[in-house]
Amino acid sequence: MSKVTEYVEKIQAELHAKDSHQAEFLQAIDEFMETVVPFLEEHPEYVDQNLLAIITEPERLVQFRVPWQDDNGNWQVNRGYRIQFNSALGPYKGGLRFHPSVNLSILKFLAFEQIFKNSLTGLPIGGGKGGSDFDPKGKSDAEIMRFCQSFMTELAKHIGPDTDVPAGDIGVGGREIGYLFGQYKRLKQYDAGVLTGKPLSFWGSLGRTEATGYGAVYFVKHLLADQNEDFNGKTAIVSGSGNVAIYTIEKLQQLGAKVISCSDSSGYIVDEEGIDLDLLKEIKEVKRERLTSYQAKRPSAKYVANDSVWNANLKADLAFPSATQNEINLDQAKQLVANGIKVVAEGANMPSTLEAANYFIENGVQYCPGKAANAGGVAVSALEMSQNSQRLAWTKEEVDAKLDDIMHNIYRACRDTATHFNQSHNLLLGANIAGFERVAKAMSAQGLV
Repeated sequence: MSKVTEYVEKIQAELHAKDSHQAEFLQAIDEFMETVVPFLEEHPEYVDQNLLAIITEPERLVQFRVPWQDDNGNWQVNRGYRIQFNSALGPYKGGLRFHPSVNLSILKFLAFEQIFKNSLTGLPIGGGKGGSDFDPKGKSDAEIMRFCQSFMTELAKHIGPDTDVPAGDIGVGGREIGYLFGQYKRLKQYDAGVLTGKPLSFWGSLGRTEATGYGAVYFVKHLLADQNEDFNGKTAIVSGSGNVAIYTIEKLQQLGAKVISCSDSSGYIVDEEGIDLDLLKEIKEVKRERLTSYQAKRPSAKYVANDSVWNANLKADLAFPSATQNEINLDQAKQLVANGIKVVAEGANMPSTLEAANYFIENGVQYCPGKAANAGGVAVSALEMSQNSQRLAWTKEEVDAKLDDIMHNIYRACRDTATHFNQSHNLLLGANIAGFERVAKAMSAQGLV
């Protein structure tokens, strides 16, 4: 066993001992550690500096209570969090998630992944994540407003345009960002750059809503172009029906692919004629209904309740998991490969288990990990920060062109890094090493603080 492998396994073992109850965080750690050994063999100075032990500990972890009053006048309380993981490249940057599953493990995994995702964009942003176990589903608009105001009352002490710039995530859209921003303004005065994903009426960026979905498709566009291919005539499976999924579907359709599925937490739709995007937007963005409404208005589609679209045994060329973490397990990965999937591009964060991801790579599937494929969202968030600091607004075309260029650069960084280490097919290794290298250089130059 080499010195580097021994060192990496030692750090892994220490983290598993210290954080044994944090399954999602440890999964992200294991996936990362498996891939950086070749880089550390070339750069033993980072082993001597014990860099892995330092980079895997958050710089700061904030946990707080969020008391709020429901519509019946009863007081409720939730837990709020902000993980400020790494600021070597710039202010902490990462979304806020409101969902009952939120805990320290999930947020640490998301914040850790965010470090390298943000690094890959080439933009000056560090990695962070936050949120609460509050569930917006079934809550009135007034209850959501009161919760957001209480949440920001504490969070405002820890963020700022040059310190930490949160954005949206699952359960946090334009409405929630608006309430959060309003409370920040009440407490700290107006500062447009303190949150991203804002509505256009107060310095949001054109193209931000579409950015994660469009970016995932642009990443695959450049991968296909490398093989002298495009989307025309290809069939895609997409999971989810939030912003990421909707705008993944939109861009895929614009570029010539047929999308045959979408899903939500209640079940999934298969539409062999191709998803009716206008209908999907009406259901999810306007009426905020469940996908059962889709089949009611489009009888040719099939709705399956209480199951995953990855169990649907669909034949397709491309898969875009865009719902949540660990939605594709090993058995489902085997089924996808058997059914002819050539590319898996992760619109969600870590939607494939480690076993599923490794199976894709080992079986010749072009596996595009979330930290690379879904970086479009945070990239345009950083562009929103730039526009706010300059007191100007770019056109949608300008933002979209910059997004496409950033995704092209991310793809090339992953491809070229993987090729350098003689694993040209392994974009996961390429993404992890390319993202890690930039952060490692910065941390080392800054004295590892």
